[in-house]
Amino acid sequence: MRKLISKTSTDIPAAIVVFLIALPLCLGIALGSNAPLFSGIIAGIVGGIAVGIFSGSPLSVSGPAAGLTAVVAMGIGRLPAFEAFLLAVVMAGVLQIIFGLLKAGVIGDYVPNAVIRGMLAAIGIILMLKQLPHLVGYDRDFSGDEAFIQIDRENTFSELISAINYISPASCMIGLISIIILIIWERPLIKKSALAKYLPGPLLVVIMGTAISEWLTDREYRFLVDKNHLVNLPVAKSFGDFMQFFSHPKWEYIGNQQVWTTAITIALVASLETLLGI
Repeated sequence: MRKLISKTSTDIPAAIVVFLIALPLCLGIALGSNAPLFSGIIAGIVGGIAVGIFSGSPLSVSGPAAGLTAVVAMGIGRLPAFEAFLLAVVMAGVLQIIFGLLKAGVIGDYVPNAVIRGMLAAIGIILMLKQLPHLVGYDRDFSGDEAFIQIDRENTFSELISAINYISPASCMIGLISIIILIIWERPLIKKSALAKYLPGPLLVVIMGTAISEWLTDREYRFLVDKNHLVNLPVAKSFGDFMQFFSHPKWEYIGNQQVWTTAITIALVASLETLLGI
């Protein structure tokens, strides 16, 4: 009984911290993938519950993957409807189950470390370069446009130059404070403290960023964060409106070649990213 109480006392705080960090991340990945924001919340809920119940592993990671953002955004853009993309996701899941039954994960043992580090470093560089304009408040293009040549006819580097003309002081302040917090929280003295155990850096960044934004809004500060910089979730006025937020795969697209291509791409990239991450 003591062991059960001790385990519960550590699991509950950990679950709350993971939830508070994963929620904005789910929204951010959905926004970056050009998918409905509600789908990011559903994906986080299903991923957490399904993996927790069926994985059979004492340690596991499930949640939004930034590395798949470009693949998902490309798939949604190419397919004729969002429901067709949902079908591709279902098919990708079936393919991953087949990969598991065939023990295909062993292929990860043959991938050199240089490939793993190169892939992770490339993802990090792309994300940093693409997020710098949003850091200073330049949100002309949607967050998550990973292509070098963007839809607004800018490229990754010209976007950085254009962002200089649209600097938002409030966005810069929130961004810099967030970066400083993350750097401080990685210092050995802080990492060893009990505070860092129960209040991770990413969670503190979410709390501080939200608090600063609300503080500026309440004081009608002339450099406050504009509404277009905020995530606006749909609000249901009735149960019927809530049910309309859900989308379902349409099997009529199963003969579409792009659906199959997207499904295979998602299955392969998601599987390899998981194996290489491990």
